[in-house]
Amino acid sequence: MSQMRKNSTAGKDSTPISRREFVAGAGAAALAFTVAEPGLVRTYGANSKINLGIIGCGGRGIWIAGLFKAHGGYNIVAAADYFKDRTDNCAGKFAVPEARRYTGLSGYRKMLDKVDAVAIESPPYFHPEQAADAVAAGVHVYVAKPIAVDTPGCLSIGDSGKKATAKKLCFLIDFQTRADQYYIEALKRVHAGTLGEFVLGEAIYHAGCPFGRMYDTWRKDPKNSEVRLRAWGLDNVLSGDIITEQNIHTLDVANWIMGTEPLWAVGTGGRTIRPVGTCWDHFAILFQYPNDVGITFSSKQFDGHGTQPDGIRNRMFGSKGVLETQYGGQVMIRAKSDDFYKGGRSPGIFKDGPVTNIATFHKSIVEGKFDNPTVPESVRSNLLTVLGRTAAYEKRKVTWKEMITKGEKLDANLKGLKA
Repeated sequence: MSQMRKNSTAGKDSTPISRREFVAGAGAAALAFTVAEPGLVRTYGANSKINLGIIGCGGRGIWIAGLFKAHGGYNIVAAADYFKDRTDNCAGKFAVPEARRYTGLSGYRKMLDKVDAVAIESPPYFHPEQAADAVAAGVHVYVAKPIAVDTPGCLSIGDSGKKATAKKLCFLIDFQTRADQYYIEALKRVHAGTLGEFVLGEAIYHAGCPFGRMYDTWRKDPKNSEVRLRAWGLDNVLSGDIITEQNIHTLDVANWIMGTEPLWAVGTGGRTIRPVGTCWDHFAILFQYPNDVGITFSSKQFDGHGTQPDGIRNRMFGSKGVLETQYGGQVMIRAKSDDFYKGGRSPGIFKDGPVTNIATFHKSIVEGKFDNPTVPESVRSNLLTVLGRTAAYEKRKVTWKEMITKGEKLDANLKGLKA
């Protein structure tokens, strides 16, 4: 890696010289993928401003950028999206100059020699390549869930996380529940044995469709690559289908509870109600874990007409107690009086989780904490969704070992898109 700025950017121009821009005689493209030398890794003061680039400038990207800005420890200095209107919309909100706005599938690479860190908020299909490129360029990485849509993508993220640690870079994956105090305490107690021996569990994600706004776009021409990219939430390859893109929240909690991967899964599902797209609108799956512990999972993305329980919920039954969690609702352990955990509610978890993770990301960078603990568990949780999806798509039992060995890679076949 080329030499980095030695001083904090606080108080400087909103588009300060990059870490590499002042190095004479070297092209940005070459510098973007130069391996970092340990002696040249930048050190930060407690009040340092991190120069951040946003990759993926849709609604979520703009929202996340606002949270980074509100933290106070970041300068938003670059923005990239395939679509110019989205890039300009995001960049305009944060005073990113024209020279730091990038479009096309690979436009984000042009920012990597101009930033300290990136927030990856693009469709999940692109996360593994974008994260790998960022780490190769010596850039800290903040990635939205899900991390990938297939087995090779998940393993790529795991590899990027290891490389980031070796290069003294931070790599954080943004799961809200993993940052919530009640989930953390409840799972700590579960792993200490409060529930006793696990018996069975259940996980649900019952909600309406969050992508209704994309229906009209999809209907214009579902075979057109740009249409698919704008309506990516309705495309099963770009999103990973609802089980990966959305349901991963509850399956991550199941993974967190169990602390190991399942042996196999069987399942079913389909698209019965949703009028457009290639994603299913419901799944029903059984995950079989060691010691004959089964976890049933079901999801829907259509109107439940007020039926309860709804939402993102998990329960684990043990020989001594029961864990109950609800995203945004009550998290508690029901057990004998000595082990009862009242827990609490986190109605603001959707925002509070990223706010906490953004603060952790900044603190890890300035304090030089590069162990990147969110990566391995996120990889396993994402693989859990791939296992369930594969079993449901193929209507057969699929083992974890088979899934890893086969390593099926999804191809979005995005013909005609500009690089």
